Amino acid sequence: MSSDTPTKLPASAEEQALARHREALRERFPMPEPKPRKTRKPLLAGGLVLLLGAGLAWLDPSYHSEQYASAVGERRLLTLADGSQVEMDSGTRLSVSWHLRSRRITLQQGQALFEVSKAVFRPFQVEAGTAQVNVLGTRFNVLRGVDTVEVALLRGSLAVQSTVDPAQHQRLAPGQQVSVNQGRLQPLATADLVRITAWQRQRLVFARTPLSQALAQIQRYRVAVIELEGQGLADLPVTGTFDTRNVEALLDVLPRILPVSVRRDPEGRVRIGPRAIGH
Repeated sequence: MSSDTPTKLPASAEEQALARHREALRERFPMPEPKPRKTRKPLLAGGLVLLLGAGLAWLDPSYHSEQYASAVGERRLLTLADGSQVEMDSGTRLSVSWHLRSRRITLQQGQALFEVSKAVFRPFQVEAGTAQVNVLGTRFNVLRGVDTVEVALLRGSLAVQSTVDPAQHQRLAPGQQVSVNQGRLQPLATADLVRITAWQRQRLVFARTPLSQALAQIQRYRVAVIELEGQGLADLPVTGTFDTRNVEALLDVLPRILPVSVRRDPEGRVRIGPRAIGH
């Protein structure tokens, strides 16, 4: 597993962040030039400082951002500037944005496990599709699918809300999970943490997982496309534990456990269809 440790940014104190990025913040939030005729300079200066501070606190400007990606078949460990760690699964893309009063990650694709360093005045946010996770310090897993985002809490506490309807929100306790399906928050459920974190041990664990969802997870470990063809195949249940280092063997075993056929073309594309009658 590859490891990345970005150059340390300033400590989390707002004064240090302002000191380093003072010029950039001045360009974004220019202060008006003082007029020479005014005589109450101390009062005006104090007022402008207060207004600038209040504006920055409200706007929470971004002063630094980073982009990360893991290749197909690669697991990547990031150590962020605040000490938080992000373990990225295969085929994952995310961005990290440092703000004056918050730390924000956008999970654009894939799956990641977060170990967040506590910073009371700088909450840690993860946005994935139509789900937003808000934490201070905790350990949790986020899986972004096509229409659904799954969040599971291993330690600490966090809140998940819909970005489509922020009134939909849910607080999780350790061992719980919640899904956001096309912006709709689903009921809390008990998390199968062994299954959810199996990817860290280079395993995929399925427990009556619909074939379409299983293939979506397998696809993250494969460059060439997997296509599901035929009516009624998407909901076929898949059960078993498989090695992510050999997803081709996993695909080969499907016809032995399900009524499907697997065909490969010269470019590596896989087509999964219904098994022919009599086979």
